[in-house]
Amino acid sequence: MTRRDLIVRAAAPAGAIRAGRGADRPLILVRSGWQTENIGDIAHTPGLLALIRKHIPEARMALWSFALDRGVEAMLKREFPGLITVSERTPEEVGRLKALFDEAAMCLHGSGPSVVGWQQLDVWRKATRKPYGVFGVTVTAESEAASGAPGEPQRQVMAGAKFIFTRETESLRNLRAMGLAGVETSFVPDATFALTIGNEEKAGRFIRETGLEPGRFICVIPRLRYTPYHTFRKTNLRPEEIKRREEVNARMRPADGAKLREVIVAWVRKTGGQALLCPEMEHELLELKPMLEDPLPEDVKKRVVRRRDYWITDEARSVYAKSAAVVSSECHSPIMAATVGVPFFYVRQPEDGIKGQMYADLGVGDWAPLIEQTTPEELARLVMRNLADPQKSRARAKNVAAKAQQLEAQGMKTVRKVLGLG
Repeated sequence: MTRRDLIVRAAAPAGAIRAGRGADRPLILVRSGWQTENIGDIAHTPGLLALIRKHIPEARMALWSFALDRGVEAMLKREFPGLITVSERTPEEVGRLKALFDEAAMCLHGSGPSVVGWQQLDVWRKATRKPYGVFGVTVTAESEAASGAPGEPQRQVMAGAKFIFTRETESLRNLRAMGLAGVETSFVPDATFALTIGNEEKAGRFIRETGLEPGRFICVIPRLRYTPYHTFRKTNLRPEEIKRREEVNARMRPADGAKLREVIVAWVRKTGGQALLCPEMEHELLELKPMLEDPLPEDVKKRVVRRRDYWITDEARSVYAKSAAVVSSECHSPIMAATVGVPFFYVRQPEDGIKGQMYADLGVGDWAPLIEQTTPEELARLVMRNLADPQKSRARAKNVAAKAQQLEAQGMKTVRKVLGLG
């Protein structure tokens, strides 16, 4: 018997006949947490929990996650006292999950690159026949290569949802083309825009130990065209596909690095400020030196700090808050910057998929240029021109986060309605 079958059989007798105890304080079972090697994927979870806390304060929250290592579970429980966390890795955990299936009023799937947890939603719907919904995801079409389009089993799960909210409008079009009758759909941005989490103690210590000057440094985050998942986890990639991806990464690394380096040079030489080279994903620690630091002119290198170890979302967000700007080829560090009113520039790569459309949807498409369509000099001019008026650029960053949060508030109204809270 598979672990999934075990959960279905264990949960079905109670879950199928109960609608969730404690209607005055309904329990929401949140399915979120995709990996801890990526501070953006970590960020989805506290963002969604913060939205529930703000808009459904009477609700209790339980988190169903397989990504609670690296200090993530402790971080979440500091920010959300009373949060219940559960996995299904042991018989004891399966028992706890059964109890939550019995008690929870609904299951809410968090933001991500797809309906990542569709198999868990399938378990939920078969075991409980209680409602579920999806909050702020990307839905790809067959022609989009960043991740596969939903197959028929996943489509069946999506068709049973009360609502599916996509984090950009391109996904919304893809979703509507699937023809899911009766499923409410809308554009609701990535839950990362609702982040409240931070770690001032760790961030302050890092700033002091590295000699960074608050307000006078920019954060720069590189990205390989293809994340080398095969180097740190088991994948289904065929050897020829791994070879192709590695060749693309090797071919594009010099040019992509040169564009980010030009921003660093312009910032340091024109302002006398500093640059922090830092990762969004753990493997990027290996790219900071050869891709960004080593090729810099000697006078610029003296004003550069390179992060030597991985961090998680709370510390990173608090460091970003002390910076002048975040310049990133990864998608979620710019969102984290927006939540603390810091200007951001997302240098998009086509291999990163359609999620970058959310920036244009929120009115800041000019801060999210395609890397293929900008030169090093143009990118540096874009950043320097906007940072020349820090008050204006900071106000714009705050407005982007506020607009995203307004859309998320509308999504939370639907969640309340599903819970019967009006």
